[in-house]
Amino acid sequence: MVTAFVDMVGLLMVLPLLPYYATRFVGHGPLWRAMDSVGMGGEGTVIAILVSSFAVAQLLSAPLWGRVSDRYGRRPALLIGLISSGIAYIVFAYAGSLEILFLSRIVQGAGGGTVGVIQAYVADATEPQDRAKALGWLSAATNAGVALGPAIGSFAARIGTEWPGLIAAMITLVNIVFAWRYLSESNVHAGAKTADRPKVSGSRETLTRVVTHPALPASRLIFIYAIGMGAFQGMTAILALFLLDRHGIDETTIGWVFVYIGVLSVFARAVLLGPAVDRYHEPRLSRYGGAFLALGMLALPFTTNTLSLALAVALIPLGTAFTFPCVTGMLSQVIPNHERGLYMGVQQTFGGIARVIGPIWAGFAFDYLGKGVPFYTGAALAGLTIVLGLGIERHIPERPVRAA
Repeated sequence: MVTAFVDMVGLLMVLPLLPYYATRFVGHGPLWRAMDSVGMGGEGTVIAILVSSFAVAQLLSAPLWGRVSDRYGRRPALLIGLISSGIAYIVFAYAGSLEILFLSRIVQGAGGGTVGVIQAYVADATEPQDRAKALGWLSAATNAGVALGPAIGSFAARIGTEWPGLIAAMITLVNIVFAWRYLSESNVHAGAKTADRPKVSGSRETLTRVVTHPALPASRLIFIYAIGMGAFQGMTAILALFLLDRHGIDETTIGWVFVYIGVLSVFARAVLLGPAVDRYHEPRLSRYGGAFLALGMLALPFTTNTLSLALAVALIPLGTAFTFPCVTGMLSQVIPNHERGLYMGVQQTFGGIARVIGPIWAGFAFDYLGKGVPFYTGAALAGLTIVLGLGIERHIPERPVRAA
């Protein structure tokens, strides 16, 4: 959790600044001219594709990192991902063109397939009935980074445009040293001889199975995760442009919006999620999360002042807190223990596909169909996750009765 927190601080130092950095290069360079020649040269579309480039690299690498973590251990896979992030931040710091910005996102995305590895780490160390809460704590740690990172990034940007990337790289270096020193291996099968290791399905075989058998519990949960993630990421990709257009929030103040979202996310995951899981259990709570997410996105285009914006935005971290940890916790209960890293990686692959499609659609719709359209379609997708989750209770193992 400490490793995930520090990693997220670095990521969120640069992520909110990405749209503002990218707009400086719109209208210049061979990459922009190529995009403009096919009708994709608008600011919203360029930024959406830039955001999606991370997801493309991540979705391609996630199953690989899952299999590596199942076979060789969670720890080495995670350390490689952190090193990739550090390199990406240095590239970001000195990006002088749209092409270099894309390079920084792709390098970080290639190492960012370790999100599933971190989730498998937590699942290894917890009992099935406690995994949603434990994953919620992991999300709380990362969202504490979401709350702190943008404030540091905005402050660093006042010193110079290269400083957010350089400081993020330095923080990542400290994180690598910390993880190397204190993070122990959680996968009991790591490094075992082939004869002693349970057989793990291939990445392609597992991906195909999810697509061809969508009614299976694991497949349904992966699709719920992916659709919800696509709706959320699509909104996130154009949120800065929407806030600038509707509320006059620019690069000097956007950090505080993310701080607000991060604080609410930490509160929802660290304080509300545990008691809510005990009371409602993961299947029902994940549907409540989808409803909150849909309502929040639906309300955003109708905000007219700071109060209405704050209320609409508050529903979104509440929705994500109840949806994603519960879905991932349920997935960990319906798959074999020795394939946990693989399936967590496959979940991230489908989530990565959604992270590509969602932002691209949102950027296109924002530019050409209307500034509220991305939020309406996102709300509809969040509503779809509720429908897909109906009846999933039948496939989740019974929760053991706790001793008094």
